[in-house]
Amino acid sequence: MPVFDSPAYKLLGRGSQALSDVELLSLFMGENVELARTTLLFNFQSLRELFLAGEEDFRALGVSQMTYVQLRAVLELCQRWLGEKLQRGEPLSDPDAVRFYLSSRLRDLPSERFCVLFMDNRHRMIAFEELFNGTIDGASVHPREVVKRCLYHNAASVIFAHNHPSGVPEPSQADERITQKLKDALHLIDVRVLDHFVVGDSVVSFAERGLL
Repeated sequence: MPVFDSPAYKLLGRGSQALSDVELLSLFMGENVELARTTLLFNFQSLRELFLAGEEDFRALGVSQMTYVQLRAVLELCQRWLGEKLQRGEPLSDPDAVRFYLSSRLRDLPSERFCVLFMDNRHRMIAFEELFNGTIDGASVHPREVVKRCLYHNAASVIFAHNHPSGVPEPSQADERITQKLKDALHLIDVRVLDHFVVGDSVVSFAERGLL
């Protein structure tokens, strides 16, 4: 490939947004655009499927272990960067940033997880923790544990989030019940529940639905 047509040269001259998905992927594969196109996108169909693939999937295609390692590292760096943005800024002034962060963390998990964003009195994120794994109901989400973690972080407020592996983000009656149960428990220690997001192929907000 002539140097002026290379993805690296294009990125340096026009910015990363000027590159196609295939060109971006080729930067992890020695700028071999054809290999990126035929081996990765052809087999995985989309970037989402690519990042969901395991090491054995890459090995079966003859793709190097280092390519797999690099792609997983990039994904983790992106998630950490999004988390830092919430910690440094005012997340409630940019609800889309919260949605994007939660979607990046939870959308593609194979099982249901219940997570909490612990916030300070300026609505900045102190910590993000996954507290429960499994079907979200009264038996699996324990208010006592949520209260304990709030006290540990000295949180002034919280945002709940959990995923629906089916991809359908519609809140269930069990979701509504446990949210109210947690809200009542946290009221006793003066911690506000700001929202509860359900993550699927899109993200639904309890606060926007009037469910809090």
